[in-house]
Amino acid sequence: MITLAELAGRWRLSREITDARAGLTGHLDGTCDWLPDGAGLRQVEQGVLHYGTAPPMQAGRVYLWRAVPGGLAVFFEDGRPFHHLCAGRMTDRHWCDPDLYDVTYDLARWPDWTQAWRISGPRKDLHIVNRFQPLG
Repeated sequence: MITLAELAGRWRLSREITDARAGLTGHLDGTCDWLPDGAGLRQVEQGVLHYGTAPPMQAGRVYLWRAVPGGLAVFFEDGRPFHHLCAGRMTDRHWCDPDLYDVTYDLARWPDWTQAWRISGPRKDLHIVNRFQPLG
């Protein structure tokens, strides 16, 4: 199980996207900073996204990470719950009507680690793998 203290800092982020519904692939290269925000950590992603044949574009996301009994809770920037991690269970799911988001964390090669998403439903058929490596 990871802790907020272990996540704090700057990480290299590499994201691979396979969109089976659209028949497109993409990748993002950038950074991810976990910054103290008083209640836990604020995850700030920034990078350049290459998706299909579209011109490269700047992309970014923000999530909030909080320590909770037995693990970590991840929230969207506006405070809505996203997913949880706990000791012994590094998977979770998030229902975003009408699609289902399943996530698996792989920490076996810590401090290099991955977060894999399988998103399925009537609107989406995606596989996204985020790879993180410490910087500095």
